[in-house]
Amino acid sequence: MPVSAAYRPEPHVQDLGTAFFDPVAAADFPMTRLRFRNDRAAASVGLEALSDDEWVAHFGRFELLPGQPAQPLAMRYHGHQFRVYNPDLGDGRGFTFAQMREAGTGRLLELGTKGSGPTPWSRAGDGRLTLKGGVREVLATAMLEALGVPTSRSFSLIETGERLVRGDEPSPTRSSVLVRLSHSHIRFGTFQRQAYLQDADAIGRLIDHVIALYYPELGAAADRGAALLAAVAGRAARLTARWMAAGFVHGVLNTDNMNITGESFDYGPYRFLPHNDPNFTAAYFDTAGLYSFGRQPEAVFWNLQQLAGCLTQVGGQEPLIEALNGFGPAYRGELAGALLNRLGLKRAGEAEEVAFANATFRAIAEGGERLRWEPFFFDWFCGDEGRALASQRGDIYAGEAFAPFRDLLKGFAPERPERLADPYFAAPEPQELLIDEIEAIWAAIAERDDWGAFHAKLGAIEAARTAWALS
Repeated sequence: MPVSAAYRPEPHVQDLGTAFFDPVAAADFPMTRLRFRNDRAAASVGLEALSDDEWVAHFGRFELLPGQPAQPLAMRYHGHQFRVYNPDLGDGRGFTFAQMREAGTGRLLELGTKGSGPTPWSRAGDGRLTLKGGVREVLATAMLEALGVPTSRSFSLIETGERLVRGDEPSPTRSSVLVRLSHSHIRFGTFQRQAYLQDADAIGRLIDHVIALYYPELGAAADRGAALLAAVAGRAARLTARWMAAGFVHGVLNTDNMNITGESFDYGPYRFLPHNDPNFTAAYFDTAGLYSFGRQPEAVFWNLQQLAGCLTQVGGQEPLIEALNGFGPAYRGELAGALLNRLGLKRAGEAEEVAFANATFRAIAEGGERLRWEPFFFDWFCGDEGRALASQRGDIYAGEAFAPFRDLLKGFAPERPERLADPYFAAPEPQELLIDEIEAIWAAIAERDDWGAFHAKLGAIEAARTAWALS
């Protein structure tokens, strides 16, 4: 097959041993019609030269890639779902298909599936993914990447020709299989399963595995469990801050939906904020608002506490408590940095940054429903007050409620003002991904098999990504 020199297969999942996974086979789908391929992501792992037929063979029928395990592996894990412990979890409709090194960075990446058929962990489910669910995830990952959020990347979406029945969307509905490119699918719940089984040796092996592959700088740590928890908490703080700056609500922040590399993945009932509302929820079934926008930092910290509880089986509590206590300060610093990154402003002193972050959230809230989340960052990019005041929302920005924000803004220099020359910033409105647009994109597909709006949106999001050039 035409892989490039950048393709460096390096499978490691099987190194953990059979207590952590089950070999499985993909479903035999009646149809494999390519709907989306991410050539930019493919180039990062040396797979961009595949023809469409070869692509479908590997990511629709799951013919093995060179140098990969003989069978895909469904991972075993447990988790708290809405804070209720569930020991009957695992990869119920997906598996790890391949691992390889990323060109340029050398990071270990992996290709995992969603909707590839039943596994021993399907719990009487069909192991399938609706086409709408696949479309929604492709859009989510594209938008999050554009906004600087550490996220899995949607690698491939193939329609599979089955009719699925679901309780939360009109049925029967079309089916698909998604492949995502991620840094790791080792979850907090992977540790929880071994803790539930009281297998301290397995927890120790898992710690060693994670450090060797994802945190080699911790190799000489005296207390490897506490060192790992501190590092994971730091990555989680960065991810949470980036969600908040992006106005993103994940919706299902269960422990099995958080991984050890601080990368967002598995997008179900997500939403992007229309305007600043800490009580905004994404999932219709989250009636208590447990995972609302404003409670996401709390939810992530709670999940870290569950991970810490697992690590007590191999280490003392005090170092773990110290590692947990680092999350709050790390999150506050990361949030200030994320807001400045989105606004194209240089870092300053800690006190100034925290005050500015607080003023930013208050200002957006003061704008009420007239001020949508994304246009605020678009209008104020690089701190250009004249541009913001000349925008469609200029009267809001000129008001007294915005005075503290405008005053504090003067203490920050623009970081990349040359980006304002990009044609993207000449448009009157930025790219957004609100629920009504997602539903309209899906309606065109469902009713007329019209994919034009879907691909146009992805093109527009890519233009936004290159214009923002967020770090």
